[in-house]
Amino acid sequence: MTEPSLEKLTAEGERERVSVLVPLPFPTALDYLAPAGSVAPGDLVSVPLGRRQETGCVWEAQTDVPADFAPVTGRAVPLARLKPLLGRLDLPSIPADLRRFIDWLAAYTLTPPGLVLAMAIRARHTQPTRVQLGWIRGSAETTGLRMTEARQRVLDVVGDVPLSTASLTEKTGVSAAVLRGLAAAGALREMPLVVPPLFAPPEPGFHVPHLSIEQQEAADRLAEGVRAHRFSVTLLEGVTGSGKTEVYFEAVAACLAAGKQCLVLLPEIALSTQWTDRFARRFGVQPALWHSELGGKKRRETWHAIAQGQASVVVGARSALFLPFPDLGLIIVDEEHESAFKQEEGVTYHGRDMAIVRARLSDVPAILVSATPSLETLTNVETGRYGHVTLQSRHGNAKLPEVRLLDMRRAPPERGQFLAPELIGAVQACFERQEQAMLFLNRRGYAPLTLCRACGHRMECPHCSAWLVEHRARQILTCHHCGYHAALPETCPSCEAEASLVAIGPGIERVYEEAKLHFPEARILVMASDTLGSPSATAEAVRRISEREIDLVIGTQIVAKGWHFPDLTLVGVVDADLGLGGGDLRAAERTVQLLHQVSGRAGRADKPGTVLLQSYLGDHPVMKALVSNDYQAFMEQESAQRKPGFWPPYGRLAALIVSADSAEAADRLAGLLGAKAPDLPGTQVLGPAPAPLAILRGRHRRRLLLRTRRNVAVQPILREWLEGVKLTTHERIDIDIDPISFL
Repeated sequence: MTEPSLEKLTAEGERERVSVLVPLPFPTALDYLAPAGSVAPGDLVSVPLGRRQETGCVWEAQTDVPADFAPVTGRAVPLARLKPLLGRLDLPSIPADLRRFIDWLAAYTLTPPGLVLAMAIRARHTQPTRVQLGWIRGSAETTGLRMTEARQRVLDVVGDVPLSTASLTEKTGVSAAVLRGLAAAGALREMPLVVPPLFAPPEPGFHVPHLSIEQQEAADRLAEGVRAHRFSVTLLEGVTGSGKTEVYFEAVAACLAAGKQCLVLLPEIALSTQWTDRFARRFGVQPALWHSELGGKKRRETWHAIAQGQASVVVGARSALFLPFPDLGLIIVDEEHESAFKQEEGVTYHGRDMAIVRARLSDVPAILVSATPSLETLTNVETGRYGHVTLQSRHGNAKLPEVRLLDMRRAPPERGQFLAPELIGAVQACFERQEQAMLFLNRRGYAPLTLCRACGHRMECPHCSAWLVEHRARQILTCHHCGYHAALPETCPSCEAEASLVAIGPGIERVYEEAKLHFPEARILVMASDTLGSPSATAEAVRRISEREIDLVIGTQIVAKGWHFPDLTLVGVVDADLGLGGGDLRAAERTVQLLHQVSGRAGRADKPGTVLLQSYLGDHPVMKALVSNDYQAFMEQESAQRKPGFWPPYGRLAALIVSADSAEAADRLAGLLGAKAPDLPGTQVLGPAPAPLAILRGRHRRRLLLRTRRNVAVQPILREWLEGVKLTTHERIDIDIDPISFL
């Protein structure tokens, strides 16, 4: 790997204190010594740290961080004790707005700022891009050179324009060794290749769409916000199939016309497949992609292209918020309601909320997009903090699908099966009309539980308090929380009874097995995160569906959003009640959002769509909202339930998750925190209590929940609460501000 070039800093003249933030869990930046004026905030530098060298970023005093969030800084080290910087790296600087964002997020989440910086300057990002070299004719005379046929072919082809080694060997049929021999004799010389930009600039006017009056009015409002060049937040709300993407593409076009960069966040990598195709049709080129599936070289090149302003539009996952845009002009969060925007591991943050913070610190507009906006976003619209643009109709002649409830208490499936007779008949009728159907169940694998009929033993994960999920296609039992897996046993591990293990409940593989039984001639595709392992696999699945190579799609939540399949007219939800159980604050909201989104896959073109919901809870408000297609009324009811208790968005939450190697240690630490719990006006502490997943990856977990009124900052309360708490090497306290998951 090529090392970054290092500009040595001379020690002559006046020296000054320089703060450097390193990507490690220190509470503040570290002080070093450097010649006055030799480095500036944002420069990436090499510094000594103990016995090793570390890459860091020259930092400045915190700005734009609320006083209530600001961490306590340490005392300054005398100049005489400071170590000098080793040098400045020949790499793009970290922009000021990104540095402010890192400070803000660290203070808000009570995370060491170095850990936030690590997401922006991971080592694989900050390696320099390798200069590509080619060959031109050298200056040496070839009269004394022993000429072979291979050497002559090279000299006949090479000229004053550099050709790469690959191109030259392909044209001449020689090996690279021949080229090196000619170079050693002076007959060839290496020169840098002229490399075209990694990302061609999108053209705002490449294919301007014909929008309806409603769409054009919405697009004009969004574009006007972009041209204002100042911070604002606008919710673009539209029914499924209303053309929200095409509408906000006009805001992207306005951003490009102004010479600015645009960031689009998607909740799932899989969604990028169809999105990038639509983008290319509109703007003529592919955008830059940023997600965890990128290879190391592509990731490094993309990071540099963005930092140098050569990538005009970036579409990515939540981690794209930490990219070094030098000229950001717009941030868009598509499917803003999605819980996938919440980062649960490491630095915990919500991508949607932090996108708005980044937009504010960069003084650029943000657009939130959804057919089913979150209650938090709707509340901000109601209070006037966000603008609101709506699309009430589907594009073209498409109509919203008819949604019907299948009461499983009155017409249940046959014993041992999970598809109701009416749903089976509807799928068969769909096939007879030469149309496509979809069956939805948000549960991977074959069955969520395997137990012994002889003794009742349940197959559980040895490292988590969770059942093992059977994946019959791979003949394994696996834990979806820690990844543990084992082969399906032939006998019960407890009583050793043979052939006694039985699968309980349906997973997506079981629905597939049943569908093959009922529709033996159908071409069936299963879409789930463990069957579509990469964006290329997802793209191939989308192609097969779009080109009518598939009759029936069976999928988990990956099929619920974003897809446009014109011939798909029927959606059957196998277990509409899944997700309504438990004590999750947002269980009903998430369920109605998910099922509304999956319902929106039906009837998106000229053919009418139908959605059938299999449910045992027909009177539940979620089912009533879906059948009546009245999302607004449901959210008003949800709001009325949360307001009296000051639950989000009308109050604040912060979770403390205690974990330890033993239950006794976890109980002791949780009990200590419970005894020290703050007792302040407008605050309440719930717990300690065992977490719903009381054991995760072998660690015992307890939870405490701090709840406050909306106008109370939780950060200073948490800092005071945790002050003086001593942890052993086997104990940990994780802080989750604004928790989404309560596991």
